[in-house]
Amino acid sequence: MSMEIVKQLLIVLHIVGFGVVLGATLFQLPAAKRGVGVITTGLIHGLNTMFITGLVVVGISYTMLEPVNKAKIIIKMVVLIAMILTTLVNRKKQSVPPAVFGTIAGLGIFNVLIAVMWH
Repeated sequence: MSMEIVKQLLIVLHIVGFGVVLGATLFQLPAAKRGVGVITTGLIHGLNTMFITGLVVVGISYTMLEPVNKAKIIIKMVVLIAMILTTLVNRKKQSVPPAVFGTIAGLGIFNVLIAVMWH
């Protein structure tokens, strides 16, 4: 299997990770509005998937001697770290406010906008 195929499969997994994050946050919004929203393990797993696959895709791009937009990658990583930290700070709380889920989802969508629109 060529490295390009591996890279493309990792990008698919990265997108799946985002889907899990967005789905988990949107699923918890109604519960959060009732005061019983929680950080789910699915949300944490989705963020881990995004983080790991993102790092590996960039690493593979470097090994394939492809041009890498360092500024774009740094900004996407900072946004993802903000999502992870927001999740970790709130994961042990009995009730997570809706704004937390909105923040995580909003940052995730912002990350997608950076990925798609910044060339």
